[in-house]
Amino acid sequence: MYIETLGIQAKEAEVQIAQLSTSVKNEVLLKSAEALIENCENILKINEEDVTNAKNSGVKDAFIDRLTLTEKRIKDMADGLKQIASLNDPVGEFTYGKTLANGLIIQQKRVPLGVIAIIFESRPNVTADAFGLCLKSGNAVILRGGKEAIKTNIAIVNIFKSVLKSCGLNENAVQIVENTSHEIANELMKAHKYIDVLIPRGSARLINTVINNSTVPCIQTGVGNCHIFVDESANIENAINIIINAKTQRPGVCNAVETLLIHKNIASKILPSLGEELINQNVEIRGDETVRKYIEKSLEASEEDWATEYEDYIVAIKTVEDLDEVIKHIGKYGTKHSESIITENYSNAQRFLNEIDAAAVYVNASTRFTDGGQFGFGAEIGISTQKLHARGPMGLKELTTTKYVIMGNGQVRK
Repeated sequence: MYIETLGIQAKEAEVQIAQLSTSVKNEVLLKSAEALIENCENILKINEEDVTNAKNSGVKDAFIDRLTLTEKRIKDMADGLKQIASLNDPVGEFTYGKTLANGLIIQQKRVPLGVIAIIFESRPNVTADAFGLCLKSGNAVILRGGKEAIKTNIAIVNIFKSVLKSCGLNENAVQIVENTSHEIANELMKAHKYIDVLIPRGSARLINTVINNSTVPCIQTGVGNCHIFVDESANIENAINIIINAKTQRPGVCNAVETLLIHKNIASKILPSLGEELINQNVEIRGDETVRKYIEKSLEASEEDWATEYEDYIVAIKTVEDLDEVIKHIGKYGTKHSESIITENYSNAQRFLNEIDAAAVYVNASTRFTDGGQFGFGAEIGISTQKLHARGPMGLKELTTTKYVIMGNGQVRK
């Protein structure tokens, strides 16, 4: 009954939210951004409780980093809402139009998906991103975060509810599942009567659980076994800077690099310096025989390492013969998220871009840029690694669908 109640409330709110003007939606977003800043001190206090409880339960440091809020991160959340308000509203946009020989006018326009449910783990900023994107795209949203961040998520959602109510709108346009049990999560996965789309965002285990058990249509996001290939023509200084950023800036996120592929002809030139930099950043290195030859403190990599999304200060390094081997390796072990080549060879760069099957492919840049905010979307609901109906960082347009609007003056089919 609990999930059913949330679903009924979301359906009721959806009717109103779908019809809101752009100016009203933007007003709510801007007021919500202000409310986050005004309530910053209280949010941080509540978040500190969640962080303390998580540390006491023994979770790893990268997880704690995702869970922890700071004044800057709350400001970033608020700025994300402001940026969403500044973006074009996709709802109502006509994407196609044609007049048939019989006089029928056929048009296609963008409309909201309806009710979106999101199951995610420890990052409280997802709460703000999801609310902002769903509101601007005319959708109601039901959020189910992990138990580690439940107090923080509830506090943030209550702020948004208050803003909606103060604007005369249905506060159930955003709801949070306060019961974090697996049983309730399973109920949410089966609530196809009320939920139009379910988006899992988090670890491979979470995503696979949702995909395998949900009767609600799902958009698969987030699993990021990301690679960087250092070609033999690479600028070594650039390569090391890019790799350190991609691995250590925030190792617990899905666009952090997990496996490095090093061309055998450049191994002796880059591995000693790269190994030293990674070790100085407290990164554990797991490598093949050549890697262990040049980096004494590296451990032996297993077959499992090539397929692992660590979300931690761990990286696997493999030396390769050529670009053919790189393409085969990424095709076998990659998760179609983000892949990068460091090279000064134009032909190799173009081949990498054309033949690697991933949502985002890079030349001479960190994989950490695969992000809705970095791409100019204001925020993201997740990074889709599938091909239907969205791929890559999912912004406003990806949270809409289309319908055909047909105008006639008495036509009948013969």
